[in-house]
This record gives sequence, C-alpha cells and structure tokens, in this order.
Amino acid sequence: MPASSSAAASHRRQARLRREYLYRKSLSTKESSDYEAKRRIRDALSQGKSLPTELRASYDKLKQDIDHEDAKHEVNTSHVDDEYGDAGWSDPREVKLLIPNSTRVNRGNQRVDELVEDCKTSDFTDLVVVQETRGEPDGLIVCHLPLGPTAYFTLNGAVLRHDLDGGAAPMSEAYPHIILNQFNSELGKRVGNILKCLFPIPRLDTRRVVTFSNDNDHISFRHHVYSKEGNSEDKVTLYEVGPRFEMRLYQIKLGTLEMKDAETEYVLRPYMNTASKKTAL
Repeated sequence: MPASSSAAASHRRQARLRREYLYRKSLSTKESSDYEAKRRIRDALSQGKSLPTELRASYDKLKQDIDHEDAKHEVNTSHVDDEYGDAGWSDPREVKLLIPNSTRVNRGNQRVDELVEDCKTSDFTDLVVVQETRGEPDGLIVCHLPLGPTAYFTLNGAVLRHDLDGGAAPMSEAYPHIILNQFNSELGKRVGNILKCLFPIPRLDTRRVVTFSNDNDHISFRHHVYSKEGNSEDKVTLYEVGPRFEMRLYQIKLGTLEMKDAETEYVLRPYMNTASKKTAL
C-alpha cells in the first residue's frame, strides 16, 4: 500500500475512534442512571422486597437488560475505562532505559500535531514529553494514545543516574513492579492509573521496582533493584538505580497533546497553593 494511502487510512481510523469515544462519553450520564436503576431492581429481587414505585413502569425493559448482561457488562463503566481499556494487552512505548520498550526521539523542528500523528500511526500507547530549561528538566507531559487523557506535571529536584551518591546500580531491563503510595482520592487513583499504564505487566519474580509516592500532592519518583540475602525472605537489600525527581500535577485534559480545545478535567489554580490542609491526590 502506498505511503499516502496508509496515512489516509490511519487518519480515518483515528477519526473514527475519536468519534466513537466522544459518543460513548456523551452517553455516560444516561448509562449511570440506568445502572443505578438496574442495581436497585437487583437488590429488590434478591431481598424479596417490592419494587420501588418509580421503577415499576420501566421494569420490563430493565429486567430484560439485566437478563442479557454478563459479568463484564453488569458493572458500570465510563469514558475513563475506554481510555485505558487496552492497557496490559500491548506493551507501552515512549525516557529511554527507564520505561521498557520505549523509543527516544529528538523532536527537532517537528510540530506537536505531527509528532502525535506519527506516534498514533506507529501504534504507540503513550507519548512522554520531557521539557527542560538550561539543561535542567522542569516539566513532564504524559499523553495516552489514541484518545487521551494528557497529564501535565512540573519537575524539580531531578538527580540523574551519574549524579547519584556512590554511583548508580546497573540498569535492569526487566519489566518493573510499580508501587503507588498514597493515591487515595478519585483524582489520585486517576493519576496513579495514568502513571502505571506507562509500564508493561511484569513477571512475578522481577527484582526491579519503580515507586511513585504522593505526599501532599507532591509525587516522589524512585527507581530501585533489590536482592535477597540467601534464602531469607526478610533480608532484602535495595540499590538505587536512578534517576530520581519530584513531580506535581497541574493539569489533566481529556484529549491528546495537540488538541487545544480539549476539555479540562483538572487544573491547579493559584489559590490552591494557599490551602495547605486540603490535598487533591
């Protein structure tokens, strides 16, 4: 197939996926109300109680839907499930060495829309953009493909591998276990999902660990390998691999990086910095 035909087919596929995603998102409110009605009917039938008065008129249709549901569809879903519905089926790609199966690309003069389109065409699952000022990394953007979301983080306190005290441990290429600490709120779980889906599913015996630890909305990133002493399960030695840095979320958009008009799911407002007792994650 000529390159032009392949590119046109890719454009049509991405446009179709986006239309389907927006349509499913527009139905989320109605589906949530239907799910709640079916849940109340299930509870009434299982407990031998009479049906709620407001549900009697629609009982026949809802009961038919309940009878045809399987274990997957009896649980309420949202556009968030569509965004990460294929997580784990394909290996995530795109910060070389740190993220398995990633590819490092120098942007050069390439426009953002061209970069995103190239990633979609190559079936990348995520695009990670590292921003820097005078050689110091100060921003991180994680864009999930092909539908979004896109999360924006500030970076500070970055220490690269060769700057670690005592030197860094050798870099393992094994898929790492992911530790998400203190991501307790709904937004925190959302951010944790965005971060963990950058990494493929590891083997159970993997001795490489990546940690994202939240403390008052400041996320600390650490990267270690560990070894066991003899056959003891209690004696474990950690070796820092690096890099290490601190992150803070300041925006999530329901779209990909090039979409200027994408809906904003969360944004850090200036006045939020003064609310010391209230945390978002």
